[in-house]
Amino acid sequence: MTVRSAPRALAAATAALLTLGAAACSEGGGGGSDPERVDVVAAFYPLQFLAEQIGGDAVKVTNLTKPGAEPHDLELNPRQVGQVSDAELVVFLAGFQPAVDEAVQQNGGDRAFDVATVQPLRDAADGGHQHEGESGHAEESGGKDPHVWLDPTRLATIGDRLAERLGKADPGRAAEFTARAKTLRATLEKLDADYAAGLRTCPRREIVTSHTAFGYLTARYDLEQVGITGLTPDAEPAPQRLAEVAQEAREHGATTIFFETLVSPKVAETVAREVGAKTAVLDPIEGPPAEGDYLSAMRANLQTLRTALDCS
Repeated sequence: MTVRSAPRALAAATAALLTLGAAACSEGGGGGSDPERVDVVAAFYPLQFLAEQIGGDAVKVTNLTKPGAEPHDLELNPRQVGQVSDAELVVFLAGFQPAVDEAVQQNGGDRAFDVATVQPLRDAADGGHQHEGESGHAEESGGKDPHVWLDPTRLATIGDRLAERLGKADPGRAAEFTARAKTLRATLEKLDADYAAGLRTCPRREIVTSHTAFGYLTARYDLEQVGITGLTPDAEPAPQRLAEVAQEAREHGATTIFFETLVSPKVAETVAREVGAKTAVLDPIEGPPAEGDYLSAMRANLQTLRTALDCS
């Protein structure tokens, strides 16, 4: 067991004990606290956004990952495990947050909706330049890249399926959920079209990122990702890896090294100094943006990419 995996193993064991306790206190789960609304628990921000957009006033959404927290390393307290047990619908992504997986396995039952089942996830190795010793979180997520929400078309399809699940929880409002999902799909398809047009004429196609969270985005819009670390955002890259990325950045003429909102920028700044580049935030939108929502964060990312890649 690595030093990094030891806390994860402890967290998983703790979560198992908590789920057993929650199960003992719950009368079968899924009762919901508000008879007028569907009680939805979302594992992290993009799933909260999706549930709120499609559910509207007919849902009450609780996000298990608090603002400013890194969702990869989420640990659940007894109250949160109880929320999973009591929810009428639990929206999560299997393999991304082990503590949530454990709570769902113990208490989710048929009320759990795993968004990873909607469309096949990309292999982590498909996320861009992959190097020896760079697997990171991929090993724990079955070698799959969980960041599916960074492709708006995939998120739209997940939204369609979520509307169906909400309709089963509240049949009387099923048509409302379907209509909102259709509206959201149109918005996400417009976002997709704006990305495709905005990134079509960029003279450079490579982006250097602090971790390989952007495989879905780069695959969708014909870009190439060079990740300093793998899928685990706070992994410490070896000096050899930093030298490799610096060399690739020089070869590709990169003028910007990207870091993200919830992780220290020090690694990106180190590479940027080495190659004479600047740094900028490219948000993987794992947590809620400081301002706005998923859509505004994605549009901000588009402008950041256009500037960094000298798009006309």
